[in-house]
Amino acid sequence: MFERLLERLARELEARSIAYMVIGGQAVLLYGEPRLTRDIDITLGLSATRVSALLQIVRALDLTIRVADPEVFVRQTMVLPCEEAETGIRVDFIFSNSPYEAEALSRVNRVRIGASDVCYASLEDLIIHKLVAGRPRDVEDVRNVLIKNRGYDKSYVHRWLAEFEAVTGAPLRAKLSEVDSDIP
Repeated sequence: MFERLLERLARELEARSIAYMVIGGQAVLLYGEPRLTRDIDITLGLSATRVSALLQIVRALDLTIRVADPEVFVRQTMVLPCEEAETGIRVDFIFSNSPYEAEALSRVNRVRIGASDVCYASLEDLIIHKLVAGRPRDVEDVRNVLIKNRGYDKSYVHRWLAEFEAVTGAPLRAKLSEVDSDIP
């Protein structure tokens, strides 16, 4: 189910030359341990001012929009929640406009699914996303990903975590060190 939808999403976004990366639980499945995930989270190389471009894609994919006023919702949240009616799979499209997201979108990992290459966040960007989100499930995801991937680019991760710390005040690098030190 997920693979078919990921392939369709990739084809449609590529056809429209829109940069994107799969993040969240689907990316954890690629780099870490299998776990239950009920949705697909996709960061787009679009700013929130380009909602109309995404609405065309949503229509082409025959997805259902899960909010009453998509343009207002996106302005407030930078997310457009949708769902594939046939499977009930939720797809959250995340708009981006930061230097970090631009760099992350340039570092994607292309993975063959069916007849398409699907762009996943790099290992390092998945770690960053999960630590910034900071929920217990996200921290556990980082732990599971690091168990299988010890050779990641620590300087890249630390550079961006330091940037996010400056904005949020959260001790992100300390959290990464704590998680990393728990792994043999």
